[in-house]
Amino acid sequence: MQTSRVPAAVDAFLALLRAADGLANVRILDGPPTTNLADDWLSVGWQPGGDNAVTLTQAFAGAGARQRDEDFSIHCYAESRAGGTDLGARRRRVFEIVGEVETILRASDDRPEAPTLNGTVLWAHLTAGDLVQVQAEGALAGLDFTLSCRARI
Repeated sequence: MQTSRVPAAVDAFLALLRAADGLANVRILDGPPTTNLADDWLSVGWQPGGDNAVTLTQAFAGAGARQRDEDFSIHCYAESRAGGTDLGARRRRVFEIVGEVETILRASDDRPEAPTLNGTVLWAHLTAGDLVQVQAEGALAGLDFTLSCRARI
């Protein structure tokens, strides 16, 4: 019996990101980075300073306790860094990366199941984000964001 759709949804989200042409030059990570990364990267299931990869709640979907609704948030982080002091370029780039994530999640002819993470959830969409900017050994802009999902189990 299935107790959660979280593992399948995270795997499907990672597969969609890794298959996206628009993210070909972005390193996609499953969880936290193990080293300081340069250039552009995106982590699924991790945010700086965060302890949780995913936050979830469940409730009965109706009388009879036969099905449950599961709502969960997958915590993610995108970053762009480069030498120099041009924060504007890094900020624009990190929003391009997250914009590509939004595009990936929209239904299209080649990805009609994208909003459902290939059928693992009822729906998924971006719901929150926070921008950080740092000048230290170059310019860095990071955007933590939340992918909110609903599933029926």
